[in-house]
Amino acid sequence: MSEVILEAKGIQKSFGGVMAVAGVSLTIRRKEIFALIGPNGAGKTTMFNLISGAYPLDEGEVFFDGKPVHGRPSYHIAAMGLIRTFQNLQIFNTMTVLENVMVGSHLRGKTGFLSAGFRLPGVAAEEKRMRDHAMEMLNLVGMESRANDLAASLPFGQQRLVEIARALAASPKLLMLDEPAAGLTRPETRILDDLISRIRENGVTVLLVEHDMNLVMGIADRVAVLQYGSKIAEGTPAEMQANQDVIGAYLGVDWEMDMPFGRVA
Repeated sequence: MSEVILEAKGIQKSFGGVMAVAGVSLTIRRKEIFALIGPNGAGKTTMFNLISGAYPLDEGEVFFDGKPVHGRPSYHIAAMGLIRTFQNLQIFNTMTVLENVMVGSHLRGKTGFLSAGFRLPGVAAEEKRMRDHAMEMLNLVGMESRANDLAASLPFGQQRLVEIARALAASPKLLMLDEPAAGLTRPETRILDDLISRIRENGVTVLLVEHDMNLVMGIADRVAVLQYGSKIAEGTPAEMQANQDVIGAYLGVDWEMDMPFGRVA
C-alpha cells in the first residue's frame, strides 16, 4: 500500500474568466494532518470542492487511494472514503443529534430503499448497527450525553462537533475539514485540537482548511499556502513561520502564536 492517500496534479479552475485555482499540486500521506492556509479568496474552499467532486476540473488530475477520481460524482468519491465537512454549518435542526450522525452511517449501509421500505429481513439488524456506530462517533467527539436532544438546541460549538461526528460515521479514510474552528471560542478550539489528534490516532488522514493559526501551527504535520489561487509555499509549520513569502502574504511580520498550542520552534 502506497503511503500517499491523495494526490492532486496541476488542478485548475476558473469562474467567468477569474482563475480561482491555478495549477495547484498536492501530495498527502496516510495518517497525516495536512493544512491548507491562505488569505480570503486564495482558493482553499475551491480546492476542497475540486478534490471532493463538487466542482469539475478545468484541468489536472486527482487520485485518491491510488485511483483516479477526477470526473466522478461527489457521492462516488464519498463512498470511496473521502468525506468532507463544509465551511457553513450543515445540521438538520429538526432531527436529534443521534439522527444527524446516523445520516453519515447510512453511506455505509447495505440495504436499499425497497428493503427498508418493506422492512425485509436484515433491515432491523442493520439499523441497530448504524445506531451503535453513530453512538461510537458521538462518544469520540464527547457528545454522547446529548444524543437524544434536538440538534437545534445545541450551542454552535457543539453543533460543529455533531457535524464532525456525522462525517466520521461515514468511515472516512481521509476527512476534509473546512474551517472547523470558525465561530468557536478558545476553549472549544482546544477541544477541537484534541479531537483532530484523536481522529488521526484512529487511522484517519485529515486535510484541514483553517484560519486559526494557533490551531494550524500546533497540530499540522505539513502546511501548504495558497495566494490568488496558486501555491506559494509548502513545508512544516516551522518552515512556514520562517518563510518570508508566507509572512508577507498571510502571517504578517508581527504574527505571534498564543498559548495553549505554543509556538513551533
